[in-house]
This record gives sequence, C-alpha cells and structure tokens, in this order.
Amino acid sequence: MSRTKTAVLIFLGILLWLAAAALLRLSPPQEAALERMMPVDDAIAISTPMLTDPFLQRPTETSVNVVWFTEFQGAGHSVRYGADLEESAIAVTTQLSRLREDADSQVAGKTYSQLTPRSVWRHEAIIGGLIPGQRLPYRVFSQREDGQLLQSRSFSLAPLPPSDQPLKILLTSDHQLMPLTPANLQKVQETVGQVDAVFLAGDLVNIPDRGSEWFDHAKGHAFFPSLQGRAHFALEKNGQETVYIGGELIQHAPLLTGLGNHEVMGRYSDTDKLKRQFGDAVPRAVAQQLFDSDKANADGGAASRAEWVKNHSFNTDTYEEIFSLPTAALPDGGKTQQYYATTFGNIRLISLYVTQIWRPPGLGPDVKGRYRERQSDLEQPESWGYGQHIFESIAAGSSQYQWLQQELASEAFQSAPYKIVMLHHPPHSLGDNIVPAFTHPVPVTQRHPDGSLQSLRYEYPKSQDLIIRDLVPLLEKAGVQLVYYGHSHLWNRFVSDRGVHFLESSNVGNTYGAHLQDKPRQVPPQQPVDGLGKFQEKYVAAGDPNGLEPVVPTLAPLQDEQGSPLPYIASNDITCFSLFDTATGTVSSYYFDARQPESAVVEFDRFLLKG
Repeated sequence: MSRTKTAVLIFLGILLWLAAAALLRLSPPQEAALERMMPVDDAIAISTPMLTDPFLQRPTETSVNVVWFTEFQGAGHSVRYGADLEESAIAVTTQLSRLREDADSQVAGKTYSQLTPRSVWRHEAIIGGLIPGQRLPYRVFSQREDGQLLQSRSFSLAPLPPSDQPLKILLTSDHQLMPLTPANLQKVQETVGQVDAVFLAGDLVNIPDRGSEWFDHAKGHAFFPSLQGRAHFALEKNGQETVYIGGELIQHAPLLTGLGNHEVMGRYSDTDKLKRQFGDAVPRAVAQQLFDSDKANADGGAASRAEWVKNHSFNTDTYEEIFSLPTAALPDGGKTQQYYATTFGNIRLISLYVTQIWRPPGLGPDVKGRYRERQSDLEQPESWGYGQHIFESIAAGSSQYQWLQQELASEAFQSAPYKIVMLHHPPHSLGDNIVPAFTHPVPVTQRHPDGSLQSLRYEYPKSQDLIIRDLVPLLEKAGVQLVYYGHSHLWNRFVSDRGVHFLESSNVGNTYGAHLQDKPRQVPPQQPVDGLGKFQEKYVAAGDPNGLEPVVPTLAPLQDEQGSPLPYIASNDITCFSLFDTATGTVSSYYFDARQPESAVVEFDRFLLKG
C-alpha cells in the first residue's frame, strides 16, 4: 500500500474517532488524545476501542504490569512505552475460563436465550526497568487474526512510588452496576485529577461470572468503563437526564482490590441462570462431605477432589483471573491473592478476605434466609442455604489469621508511616448488613414426634463475632490507623477507644439505608416465631451493634428534617467518595448531589491519620 493511501486511511480513521468522541461526550483531554494518535512504524494501527482500556497492576520498585482485554485471541499483543514510545514489551495472553452470559444479560445488540460461554482474552505485559518517581507514557496494541492492528490511546505508568512521594488514594467500594457509580467516579477525576492508586473494598460487580457486568453492559455502566472514563450512562433525576462517563483512573493508577461477597460464585452449573448460581453457595465442609460419601469419587486424587469441592461449594476464579494482585504465602507452600499485603509509597496496605454469603433477613416460611431454611426444603438438604456462612475464616488460629499475625510483626508493616487494613464486611456500621454477628451459623432444629424436621433456624452468637472477638483486637494492638470497608452502601465512620478509625465509604451508587432508632433493622423478635420457636440471641435493631457511636461529619454534615446533623449519608441521590492524602495525612470525604448536575462537589468530612 502506498504512503498516500496509508495517510488517507489514517486521516479518515481519526475523523471517525472524533465523530465518535462527540457522540460519546468525551472530555476535551480525551478528544485531544485521540487527535494525537499515530500508528507505530509503517503498520496501519486502527484506533478502535478494545474490550477495555489498559489498567495497571502489581507495581514493584522497577516495574508495573499492564493488563487489558479483547474478545479475540489475536496474533500478538504488546505495550509500547517511553518518552517516544521507543520501548516495547510483549504481553502474555490467557482466556478467562468461567465467563458466561444468560437470558438476564444486557449486552448491546445481543440477546442470549440460554446460558452461553463468553470468549474474553486477557493480555498482560510486565514493564520493567522503570525509575521510581518517573512517569512514562504508554500505549497497548492488539493484532487480530486477520492482521488488523488495534491500539489504545496514550496513558501513563510508573512503578511503586518512593516513600517520600505525596499520594492521593481513592477509597471506594460496592460499585455493582449501581446507577450513580459513573457519576461518582467522574466527580473523583473532576475533583482531584489523577489519583495515584485506587483501593476498592469489594463488590465490584453483581454476578462475577457474567462478562457484560465487567466489560460492556448495555446501559453503559459496566465495571471497567466506569473506572476508565469510557462509560455512557444516562442518569435521570428530577426529569433531567445527564450522561456520565465515569473517570479515567485505572489507566494511570494501580487498582488494588479486596474480595466482597459479590466476587464469590456459588455452585457451578451448565444450565442454571447465573443469578441462581451466584446465590447457591454452600460451605466447603458440606461439599467435602458429599464428595467423600460418594464412592465413585474415591480414585479421583487430591486435585480432582479440590476441583469437585470448589465446583460444588463456591469459587472466586473469575476475580482471580481478571486481576494480578500481590500474593500471600499459604501453609502448604502455595500462594493466594484472596488476601495480601503490599507497600505503596509510605502506606502498608493489608487486604483481607472477610466476607460471607448474603441472605435475606425475612422469617416467612418461603425464605431461604439468614435465620431459617425454607419450609419446603427441610427434607432436601441439597437445597439448604446454610445461613450466612463465612467463606474464609478470620478466627484466631485460622490460616488467614496466622498469616496476618506474621504480617503485623513484619518490618514492612512496623516501619510504615501509614497502616491501612481493607476488608469488605463492616466491623462497625449503622447499616443492615452488619447484623447478625460475623460468625459461623449455629443450626437449631425442631422436630415432629416422628423425628422429621419441623423447622431449621440459625443463631449467630454475638460473643463469637470473629471480627470483633479476634480481628479488631489484633489490629488495634498492632497500631493500625485506618480500617476501611463497605458492604452496607452508606457513608459512616467511627473511632475506637484505642484511636483506630473505622470508615465505611460505600454509598457510591445507591444505599440500603442507615438504622437508628427511627428506622430499625429487620431482626428476629424476642417473642417466639411461628414454626421456628424463640431465638435465643438478641439482635441489635438500631445503631452500631458493636457499641461505637458514629462520628458526625466535621465540615458539612447533611441534616435531618429537624435541622440536626446526620452522622451518615444514606441516599439514592447523593453519592460519596473518600480520598487519602499522604502529604497531609488527611482522609477527606466528598459528596455530590446528582439531582443538581451543575452543583459543586462538597467536602463534608475530614480527619487525620497520624503517620
């Protein structure tokens, strides 16, 4: 092909992209970046979006990983980086193994009449030889099987920041395709510009094996587009529609996540809808018992047993295949990224796997819930939910607890000016999801005279709460300054007698409410319940069940109808985010009222971490 024809094709491609930018309402910096795009060497690089923009993972002192996704395996994938994009790195390609779509999926231009595998390929390149404190431009390239070359826009990367570099860290959680999430993340970028890292405390999507929730939901607010400024979500408030594109964040800043209950899939099926599979988790011990009781499984071996048990209990495979997070050593010599610790600048971050299956709180006979099994399932144990069972124990003596003890005693932790622990389940909260206690459900049965089950309910003794009994004392003794979490979709914070700050900043896209005296939680009553008997545990219906008083925001608290300041934000119109500024040691929280699209973002709370 002649250079003239090549130039014409490039010019036409740029014009097409500028037209697309206008339609998608891209920001001026994004349009400028599109105008600057140039192909590499003599190849014709077509500036077409891939399934995602690249994002940054696992930074070290001299390297960082670049990850992106396509819907084709391709003939080659690479990263060009450096002042003039003069350096290159080849990506390793793998296919995500469990992604599927079903009749409830919403993908633009596609419908699925049945459960259908989704082909998505992940590309990861390690960019080495980097200098701490130095940021370089980069761009990713993917060549399709037909020879067509796709490229991203230019972004910037850097290795781990030096300990004296001031940082701005976004604290966020519970995105879950919620309607205000793109607006929330767009306001983050508009408020502070480029953040240095994103700490995300779980519940990234709703159903982790549904590919469209990560990449291309038809409503335009999937997980990656929202964090990459590529969303296109039309939010209607007060009869006015505003399109939000999210924030261009993780193309430039490492994303460090923790496991929430929405990263865990239940029992695997080739036919059931994904939503049912998601809610169909059972404890590992139940699946292990089933495997061992079936003589047909006897010769399967340890690997076969582990895979069978995982498929018949729960798994986090899609989450672990998508991300490249730091790892923790296991007692058997293996490694896990379900929990980990890492140093980022002058922060030591510990991310824990502290979550359980969510079950509804109702007590009716048709509820497979927190406190009971369905009446119709009593003679069918294979249909039981086993209450709100815990996925990974944090009890004293557990593998995760022992690992945490070693981490808290390490030089890396002890010497860090800022010590932050991130988990999903709240230690302290006004939300609904903190009740009952975070402990293993205790089954209580009632039987008919003939011995058959009359009812099966679950108790959760507050004295056995693993977070309060075992975890929090360990963290307080070690000098942790901030415990950050989500799960209840609201903003509130607390300070313990030992001076540890507890922050729940998960009202990103919607709320399930805050529970004070005027709005109690749904909990079992103290009088007997028809068919279930009397619950022995007294469940706390209002306030923090673990005894702390919420802190009223220090700058601009919202007010109730009587004009009194509220110690929380729980709104479906007002969205919150929090930022940690290591230069000053302050954690600032902001809100944006989506009913007033032109209104300013308001900093409503600020507190200091002593480094």
